Amino acid sequence: MATFLYKLGRLAFRRRHFVALIWVALLTLAGVGAASAPPAGNSSFSIPGTEAQKAFDLLQQRFPGASADGATARVVFKVPGGEKMTDAGNKATVNKTVKELSHGSEVASVTDPYTGHAVSKDGTIAYASVKYKVSGMELEDSSRTALKDAAQDAREAGLTVEIGGDALSAAPGTGATEVIGIAVAAVVLVITFGSLLAAGLPLLTAIIGVGIGVSTVTALAHALDLGTTTSTLATMIGLAVGIDYALFIVSRYRAELAEGREREEAAGRAVGTAGSAVVFAGLTVVIALVGLSVVNIPMLTKMGIAAAGTVVVAVLIALTMIPALLGYAGHRVKPAGQKSRLLGGARAAKKPARPNMGTRWASFVVRRPVAVLLLGVIGLGAAAVPAASLELGLPDDGSQPVSTTQRRAYDLLSEGFGPGFNGPLMVVVDAKRSDDPKAAFTEVTDDIKGLKDVVTVTPAQPNKAGDTATVTVIPNSKPSSATTEDLVHAIRDAGSGIKAKTDAEVLVTGSTAMNIDVSQKLNDALFPYLALVVGLAFLLLIVVFRSVLVPLKAALGFLLSVMAALGAVVAVFQWGWLSGLMGVEETGPVMSMMPIFMVGVVFGLAMDYEVFLVTRMREAYVHGEKPGQAIVTGFRHGARVVTAAAIIMIAVFSGFIGSSESMIKMIGFGLAIAVFFDAFIVRMAVVPAVLALLGRRAWWLPKWLDRALPNVDVEGEGLRTEPGSWPKDLDEDRELVRV
Repeated sequence: MATFLYKLGRLAFRRRHFVALIWVALLTLAGVGAASAPPAGNSSFSIPGTEAQKAFDLLQQRFPGASADGATARVVFKVPGGEKMTDAGNKATVNKTVKELSHGSEVASVTDPYTGHAVSKDGTIAYASVKYKVSGMELEDSSRTALKDAAQDAREAGLTVEIGGDALSAAPGTGATEVIGIAVAAVVLVITFGSLLAAGLPLLTAIIGVGIGVSTVTALAHALDLGTTTSTLATMIGLAVGIDYALFIVSRYRAELAEGREREEAAGRAVGTAGSAVVFAGLTVVIALVGLSVVNIPMLTKMGIAAAGTVVVAVLIALTMIPALLGYAGHRVKPAGQKSRLLGGARAAKKPARPNMGTRWASFVVRRPVAVLLLGVIGLGAAAVPAASLELGLPDDGSQPVSTTQRRAYDLLSEGFGPGFNGPLMVVVDAKRSDDPKAAFTEVTDDIKGLKDVVTVTPAQPNKAGDTATVTVIPNSKPSSATTEDLVHAIRDAGSGIKAKTDAEVLVTGSTAMNIDVSQKLNDALFPYLALVVGLAFLLLIVVFRSVLVPLKAALGFLLSVMAALGAVVAVFQWGWLSGLMGVEETGPVMSMMPIFMVGVVFGLAMDYEVFLVTRMREAYVHGEKPGQAIVTGFRHGARVVTAAAIIMIAVFSGFIGSSESMIKMIGFGLAIAVFFDAFIVRMAVVPAVLALLGRRAWWLPKWLDRALPNVDVEGEGLRTEPGSWPKDLDEDRELVRV
C-alpha cells in the first residue's frame, strides 16, 4: 500500500498538469450535469415495515384520491377580546379566507370551521383544515405562499391568524453555517501551517471535492429520487473529511521537507505514509455511512450513500490533487517549523527550538498514565450519566420556537381544544374479511372510547365499498408525550381482540403514530447498526495496526465518547441545563434519529483521528523506537494536526447550534460535543495512557493471524530505502500502470 501510494504521489507531483486537468474536467462535467438535469422535487418519504406506513398504503388503495399521506395545514383564527367567532364580521372574514384557501392545484379539500364543528366552546378560537394532494416534502413553494397570503389577509381584517401542520415544513438552509465553518477552518489552517498558501490547499481541494460530489448528487437526484435534502449530509461530511485528509498529507509533506528531502520525494513519502492512513480512515467513514442502510429508511439510506460517495472523492483528491498542487506551489510551501515571511517567518527563525506542546503533553501522559486514564474515564463517565434517562421522539410544532407561526398555532389549538388536539390519531379499520363490517366499525369506536386518555372519538367514516373505515381519535395529552405513545399501543392491543371477534384489522396511523413508529424503528436498529459498523471497522483496524488491543481500545474509546455526548444532549435538550445559553426554548424527548446519526458520523471522524495519530506511533515503533518514545514521537508529529482538524470540525458543527430548527440545533450541538470529547479526551488522553500502560503488548498479534492478514504497510516500511534509490524516470510511470 505505502509503496504504491508513494509512486502515485510522485507521479501526481511530476504530472501535475495532467492531474489538475482531470479534476477540473470532472468538476466541469459534474457541474454541467447538475445544471442540465431536470429539477428534483423533495424525495418521497416512507417508513417500510411500520404499522403507520401500512395504514397509509391501505388508505391509498381503499380511498383513492383521498391523499392519505398528503400535507395538512391548520389555519387557526382567534378573535380580539370581547368578540366571538360567530359575529357577522368575523364570520365573513373566515369564510373569505376559506374560499381563498380552496384555490390551488395542489389543494384537495378545505374544511369550513362553522360546518365542521371547528369552533371552540367559548367561541373565541376556530380553525380551517386544509388537505393537500401531495406530502409536505413534495409541496410546491407556490402553495405555501398562497397559504401565507390567505392568513395575512385575515390578519389585516383584525383577526389573530397562525398556521400549523406540516404544509409549512421545509428543509432549513445551511449556507451560512458552511461559510462559518470554512472561515474558521481557514484561520485554524493558517495558524497550523504558518503559511497562507499551505493553508489554502486543503480548503481548495475540499471545496472541489464537495463540488464534484454534490453536483453529481444533484445531477442524479431526479433519476434516483434523491430529493433536495440528500445533499445536506454529503456537503457536511465531504467538507469535513476533505479538509482533514488534505491537512494530514500537507502536514506530512512539510515534515518530510524538514528532514531534508527533495520536494518530489517528500510528496511521494507524504502520500505513501499519511496517504495510507487517509485510505483506511476513509474506509471507516464509508462503512459507517453505507451502514445506515440497515435502518431500512430509504431517505436515510440515500443520504448515507451520497455522503459516502463524497468521502470517496475526498480521498482520491487528497491522494492525487494535493501532491499536484504541491508541485505547483514549489518553494512557497515551507518545511515544518518555518512560517512564511508575511506571517513573521523571519522572526520565528531567531527563536530557539523547544519541544512542541504535543511532545510535552505526551511525555506527561507517559509518566502519569494511570492518573490521566482515570481522570479521562471518570470525566466521560460523569458526562454520560444523563444518557440513562434518554427519551426518544420526533419533534413536532410544540418544539418550535415561540417566534414561529407553527408554534403559536400549536398553542392556540391547545388553548381552545386541548393539548391532544395537535396530535390526532387516525385509526384505519380493514373489515374486508369481516362478515359484518358495520358491526366491526361500531366495535372499534366503542372499545376506543373506553380507553384511558381519550377525549373524542369521531364516528367511523367508511369508503364507498363499505369495507374500510377511518376513525379519528383525539388524545388528552400532547403528541410528544409518553401518555400519547401509551394510548397508541393501547389501541393496537385492543385491535388484536377486535380482530379475534370480527376478523377486522385495526391499524393506527397519522403523524403522531408515524413519529412513534419511526422512533421505535430507529431504536431497534441502533444496536445492529453499532455492531455492524464497529465490527467491520475493528477488522479493518486490525489490518492497519496489526494489533488486537489497539483496535479494541479504539472501539471502546469511541463508545465512551458517544455515551458522554448523548449524556450532554439529554442534559441540555431534555433536562434543560444551559438551555438558555443554547437557545433551547422547549425541552422534550431527544430526536429519535440522534443516537444512530451520532454513531455513524462521529465514528467515522473518531476513527480518522485514531488512524492518523496511532499510525504515526506505529510507524515509530516499527522503525525501532521503544513503546513510550513511539507515543511521544506520534504526538510530536500528529497532535498539532489532529487538534487543528478537531477544532475545524467543532466549529463547523457548532455553527448549526444557531439554527431556529430544534432538530438542526440538536444535531449541531451533539456532533460538536462528541468531536470535542473524542478528539481531546479519548484520543489525546485515554489512548496514549492505555498505550503507555500496555507497552509492547499493545502491538501484540497472534502469529497465525499475522500470517493470515495482508501486509498493507501503512507505516511505510517499504520506504526506508535511501531517497535516491527510487526510479525517477518514465519506467516508474509504466510500473504504476502495471500495478
